[in-house]
Amino acid sequence: MKHRYLPMTDIDQKAMLESIGVDSVEELFTDIPERVRFQGEYKIKPAKSESALLKELSKLAQKNADVKSNVSFLGAGVYDHYSPVIVDHVISRSEFYTAYTPYQPEISQGELQAIFEFQTMICELTGMDVANSSMYDGATALAEAGMLSAGSTRRKKILVSSAVHPEAKEVVKTYAKGQYIDVVEIPYKDGVTDIDALNELMDETVASVMIQYPNFFGRIEPLKELEEVIHSHKAMFIVSSNPLSLGILTPPGNFKADIVVGDAQVFGIPAAFGGPHCGYFAVTSKLMRKVPGRLVGQTVDDGGKRGFVLTLQAREQHIRRDKATSNICSNQALNALAASVAMTALGKNGVKEMAAANLQKAHYAKTKFKEAGFPIELDGYSFNEFIVNCKAPVSAVNKELLQKGIIGGYDLGRDFAELENHMLIAVTELRTKEEIDELVKELGEYHA
Repeated sequence: MKHRYLPMTDIDQKAMLESIGVDSVEELFTDIPERVRFQGEYKIKPAKSESALLKELSKLAQKNADVKSNVSFLGAGVYDHYSPVIVDHVISRSEFYTAYTPYQPEISQGELQAIFEFQTMICELTGMDVANSSMYDGATALAEAGMLSAGSTRRKKILVSSAVHPEAKEVVKTYAKGQYIDVVEIPYKDGVTDIDALNELMDETVASVMIQYPNFFGRIEPLKELEEVIHSHKAMFIVSSNPLSLGILTPPGNFKADIVVGDAQVFGIPAAFGGPHCGYFAVTSKLMRKVPGRLVGQTVDDGGKRGFVLTLQAREQHIRRDKATSNICSNQALNALAASVAMTALGKNGVKEMAAANLQKAHYAKTKFKEAGFPIELDGYSFNEFIVNCKAPVSAVNKELLQKGIIGGYDLGRDFAELENHMLIAVTELRTKEEIDELVKELGEYHA
């Protein structure tokens, strides 16, 4: 009989206690003084049978508003995208989902090749020379990029656009604090990074400038103009980018970006509550030896047969601590595999078509909102997100929408005081014309 967990009978407990030479479980705590031990009863429900417990948990789970039973217009970093069925089939294979780090290449060729393919496809999308074998998520990848820039330039200031994801900015600041690096925000203007403000902030102490593309407001940043300002002061140009958008937008590598990072959640990884995600990290060839984490390289054995190995590992576990660029210990190999399978199944044309569908449907939604009399704030060139002035508290609007089976957009007032009552709406390829029209109609009726 298969169990979700290993049950422990009284006989099992007695055998284990005898094995370690004690008479009771209480004896295990004899080193803890009685006066500091908890003597009461925990306020938890009595234990139930497995079947009764599953029934209760299932009822609780059904209260969740998920994207299978609701129409979602929520983005802000986590998106509801199409995932090919083959993704779950491949990542459910035991040789992948039980694997940790492929230290022994002779028995890990499948895992290593999958990671190699992930690196290759990320390079193709970003226009960069080298990509590592994934990171925890996009926010930590951005922070690691900042630390790399400070270490490489020996400068102690990072400029980050205010139009970068608020949570990612906080992660960058957390990393920087431990390295005594100053993080200064560049204000936004009309929904994109203020180039005049950037010019004023740039000096010889700036290690790098971080820009999001498309940015947190959904707008397309003018990377060409930004790059000229940044590189004129010999600072590094770091771009955080949604990899799906790069199916249709010009890659950051074409704008001379030094480091491109982001989150591969858009490819085959469900919009779960808080993760897991999969960060990517791509650089120019001159920064190859400073990339955090690890790289998978392609080689040949003594018989001339193609093979894959871990190479250029720059973390402190593998080289002298003072030479390490990062102490990151794990990659998101299983999620990187999911992203690789999704990108492979879609193919180059599929990724491009999927990106175009996001662009077109978001533009349709934006047009419908304008027709319905809703102001589009910070309007301009965008990908699949835009800002609507709800003219009312977004939390109240979303509560009403949820009653109609619609998960509304992100409340921008949480992070930007000047955008109170403004909603960031995401429209992906999965949203239909009818669903978009329904959202506009419901918001219109809310204000009727």
